[in-house]
Amino acid sequence: MKGSLIIVSFFIVGTLCGFFHLIPYDFTDSKLSYYALCGLMFCVGTSIGNDPNTLKSFRSLNPRLMFLPIMTILGTLAGCAVAGFFMSQRSSSECMAIGAGFGYYSLSSIFITEYKGPELGTIALLSNIMREITALLGAPLLVKYFGKLAPISVGGATTMDTTLPIITRCSGKEFVIISIFHGFVVDFSVPFLVTFFCSISF
Repeated sequence: MKGSLIIVSFFIVGTLCGFFHLIPYDFTDSKLSYYALCGLMFCVGTSIGNDPNTLKSFRSLNPRLMFLPIMTILGTLAGCAVAGFFMSQRSSSECMAIGAGFGYYSLSSIFITEYKGPELGTIALLSNIMREITALLGAPLLVKYFGKLAPISVGGATTMDTTLPIITRCSGKEFVIISIFHGFVVDFSVPFLVTFFCSISF
């Protein structure tokens, strides 16, 4: 929760700086977001490669639970596609690109800004932050009404890091491995799915 609030605070400060022209630098034609994206991808790869125990622990998973990240991906994209039909200003492919961030706001918003512009990138940032906050605050109710796998699915790509503690507390320690596996798979899909839906139009 604290991490999400810090990100939102930086976003608000950045918006105010841009609106009032407090920073004498033109970001619209710069490659700064591209370099930031490359840095993020490097950090993601480093964090995955630096923890071999996570990869080894996947062997103990129940084979049926391996379908959970797939269902999270398909369910999210289906919901976004349906939402797109009710939005006159946004296409279904744009809604699906936003949803394909799966809570990974820092990476997906940069991709979408590069492909579709800052307006849709801002929407993606806020949408994915809200997904993480929903998982953080709503985990107890999700477990109570929808089962112990519900907060994992809602958490999306964040279940291997920021939402893992609350999932462990509400769902139980036996769901730690599936939560990490779920976050790993969904996290890995983000750059491919976001760029794919940004490159098509329907």
